[in-house]
Amino acid sequence: MKIKSVIALTAASAMLFSACALAQDTSETEVLEDTQIIVFAAKSLNTVLEESIIPAYNELQPNVTVTASYDSSGTLMTQIEEGAACDVFFSAAQKQMNELEEKKLTVDGTRADIVNNQVCVVTYKDSGTKVTGLADIGTASSFALADGSVPVGKYTRQALVNAGMLEAPEDGDVSKITTQEVSEALGGIEINECANVGAVAAAVSEGANEVGTTYYSDTYGFEDTLIILEKVPYDLTGDVIYPAAQIVNPEADETASAAAADFVAFLTSDTAREIFDSYYFDTDLGTEEDKD
Repeated sequence: MKIKSVIALTAASAMLFSACALAQDTSETEVLEDTQIIVFAAKSLNTVLEESIIPAYNELQPNVTVTASYDSSGTLMTQIEEGAACDVFFSAAQKQMNELEEKKLTVDGTRADIVNNQVCVVTYKDSGTKVTGLADIGTASSFALADGSVPVGKYTRQALVNAGMLEAPEDGDVSKITTQEVSEALGGIEINECANVGAVAAAVSEGANEVGTTYYSDTYGFEDTLIILEKVPYDLTGDVIYPAAQIVNPEADETASAAAADFVAFLTSDTAREIFDSYYFDTDLGTEEDKD
């Protein structure tokens, strides 16, 4: 696709996003022609998107096939930077979206903060753990913790730093704190380094690890196997904002580009907010933004 065409589609998508944001809430969205979009989304969004968000969107846009790929936000960001075909990125943190925006890989005017989340300390049912929360997590026999490049792993590290349990790096980037450094700060606890938040939830629910830190939304569907020991306060983690934006995709035609903008707009609709709330996400974003 020629550069001029990409620029034209980018500008058109930004204008369409504003129009769609209003239309989604007034049920006046124009039905699009047959097309397909690729959505890269954080692993913690897998259940809500597949079970409810995408089906609800297809009630409005039955001709748009939404194909989603789920992994840690850091992994997905790298794939986009390396040229993977993607129309929408739905991140579990601002950091990854900021980087893509700085590299001009997002479509101007389409970025929106969708939900907030909360880090939780969890254990499995009948574990008999004496851990009560983050403050005494070092007393556990083992700890499932996501890598620092994974948003939930980064937020856990930030909470430990703010609680005075872990020393921050000189540059303040807590994502650089290694798993070994976390273990040493917690008295040598055995840590299972996980690739994404879904792996943490699975490891704890299966009893492979005594405790772990996951998102509140990731306890959805695990009510019979996971026990929340503590919802870590936002004053320790900071807000856990999930932004979404259309990604510049030179391979997308005009219809696909319009559908990508329309899908991001749908994520901000009242219908989507009700769905996110039911899956333990927080749609009351307040006024503060985490721009780390």
